[in-house]
Formats: sequence, C-alpha cells, structure tokens
Amino acid sequence: MGGSDPSGRLVRPFTLTGGRTRPSRADFTLITTVTAADPQPETASRPQPEHTRILRLCARPMAVAELAARLDLPVSVVVIMLCDLLEAGRITVRPPRPVTTPDPDLLQKVREGLGRL
Repeated sequence: MGGSDPSGRLVRPFTLTGGRTRPSRADFTLITTVTAADPQPETASRPQPEHTRILRLCARPMAVAELAARLDLPVSVVVIMLCDLLEAGRITVRPPRPVTTPDPDLLQKVREGLGRL
C-alpha cells in the first residue's frame, strides 16, 4: 500500500480512517493476533479497498505490528481500520497470552542438572 494508490497519488492516513485519530477500542497491542473471519458475514457492508487488503493478509493469523509493516502504514492507522473490521464481524482477535514466570526451584534444579553434564 505504501500510503499511495496504484496511480501514484498520495493517500493520506486520515482518509483511510475517515478522519478519526483514535481507535474505538483500546485492547489492540502490537502482538495482538488478527485473523479474517471465515466465512465473511453476509450482512456486512462492502469493505473499502484497504480493508479488503487487510482481510487478504489476515487469511492466516498475523500480529498487528506485522500487518502494519506489510501495509507500510502507521500502527495507529491500522488499529483504527482493524476496529472497523472487528465491529463489522470481519475479523477475530486474539490477545497475547500472559507470560508467567517459571518456578525458581525448578530453574535451580535445571541449573544443577546442567552443571553435572
């Protein structure tokens, strides 16, 4: 996408978001995984070309940061467009799994075991 259309005209990010500067949801992070809904809802309106490109890229699960990089758009712009798609039922979103710290006793046993090798 590169911020421009095929004819070389510049497409400003605010036109992609309809002038919005803030997403309607605050639960997207850089590592949130996005996947296109399959099948796409029949009742949803026809998506814009930029939304269609996101849906194609998200045929397989993709992180928000990777999606923004592939679209060559700021993450903030991509998140606003993802909010539109989520509200239309066109994508599913999976938040990152919480990281748990391992048991210190287990780590110590592993360290001692490795020291014996």
